[in-house]
Amino acid sequence: MSEPAPQVPPALSVLDDQPMVRDFLARAVTDGRLSHAYLFLGAPGSGKTEAALALAECIVCPNDGCGKCDECIRVRHRTHPDVRVIEPESATGYLVDQVRELIDDIPLSPVRGRAKVYILTNVGLLRREAANALLKTIEEPPPDVTFILIGRTVDAILPTIVSRCQRVSFRIVSPGIAVKSVERAVGATETEARIALAVAGTPERAGEFLRSSSRRQVRRLMVRTITELARDDEWDVLCSARSLVEAVWEAVGRPASKSKASKADDPVKKALEERIKGQEDYLSRGAITQIEKSVKRELTARERSGMMEALAAAESLLRDVLTSCEDVPTPIVNQDVADAVARIAAGTCTGGVVRALEAVGAAADDIAHNVNPQLAFEVMLLCVKEALACPPSFR
Repeated sequence: MSEPAPQVPPALSVLDDQPMVRDFLARAVTDGRLSHAYLFLGAPGSGKTEAALALAECIVCPNDGCGKCDECIRVRHRTHPDVRVIEPESATGYLVDQVRELIDDIPLSPVRGRAKVYILTNVGLLRREAANALLKTIEEPPPDVTFILIGRTVDAILPTIVSRCQRVSFRIVSPGIAVKSVERAVGATETEARIALAVAGTPERAGEFLRSSSRRQVRRLMVRTITELARDDEWDVLCSARSLVEAVWEAVGRPASKSKASKADDPVKKALEERIKGQEDYLSRGAITQIEKSVKRELTARERSGMMEALAAAESLLRDVLTSCEDVPTPIVNQDVADAVARIAAGTCTGGVVRALEAVGAAADDIAHNVNPQLAFEVMLLCVKEALACPPSFR
C-alpha cells in the first residue's frame, strides 16, 4: 500500500515541478522531523535555491510555511534577518574568514523568527580549511539553527560535509518545464520566460530578473550596444562599456559614483543596518566591523553576478545571430529583437560570431578572476566589434 500524499504547506507549492522533493520536505515539516542539516544536490536550474528558501519559510513561519505572513514574505524577498543566503566571496571559493564570521553569528538568538536558517550555495567551493572550520557546527548546531547546503554532485563536495547532512536529490528540469515554471511564477509570456532563463540561468533567478526593471534595463542596454557596434567608433565603445557597468551598479543598488551617493544611500550602510537590526545593543564594535566586512564582500559578489548576467545577455543574443547565420530551423530566444538579430547576421559570418562568443566567454572568465569590470567590458566590446566585421571574402 503506497504512502498517502502529505499535506503540502503553501510555501512548498513552488516545488510542484519537483514533486518527490516537495512531498519529502512536506512530510518532514508536517511530522516535525526536520533535519538540522540538508544537502540539496542537482544540476543548475533544478530549483535547489528556490527549494531552500521555501523550506526556510516553513522553518521560520509560525504557521509552518503559510506563504502569506510577514515572515514568509521576508524570506521570499531575502530580507529576513534570520535567513541568510551565503555565497563564496572569492573566485576560488569560500574564505576561511567568511566561514568564521558565520560561526560567530550562529550562537546569536533569532532576531524576529522562531529559528535561524543558513543557506550555503555552491558548497563544492567549500575548500578543506573552510570546511573543517564549519564541520563541528554543522554536526551539532544549536536547536534553533538549520543548515541547507546546495551543490551539484556528491563527488564535488568533501565527504566530511556530505556525511553530516541529509541528502535531497533534484531531477533535471527540462527547458519546457522551466519556461512554464517562470510563466506561472510571474505571469510572463513564453518569449519573456525564455529570455529571462537565458540571462538568469534558473527559473528562480529568471523570476527575479523579470520582476526587476533595472535588471531588464541592463539586458536592453547590452542588446542595443551589441547591435550598434558596427557603426560605433572606439570612443563610443568605451562609453558604452561605462554605461553598462553603471547600469549593473544601479541594478544591484550601488550608486554609480561616490559623488552621487549620500550616507543615506550607502548600500553597505543600509545592508548593515538591516543585518544588525534589533541586535545593536548586544554586538561589540569588533563584531559590527566583521559584519560590515561581510556585507561589503556580499555586495561585491552581487556586483559580479550582475556583470555575469549582462554577459549572459550578450551571449544569448550572439547565439541567436549564429543560429540565423547557419539557417538553423530553431526559434531564436530574443524574439523581441528579431530585427536586430537579422541585421547583425546579415553583416557578419559564422566564424566572426564564434570569435565574438569567445570574447564574451573571456570577459566572463576575467570578471570571475576579479579583473576590473569596465576594462573587461571594454576589451570584450572591441573584440566583438572586430569579430563581427568579417571581411567580405569570409562571408
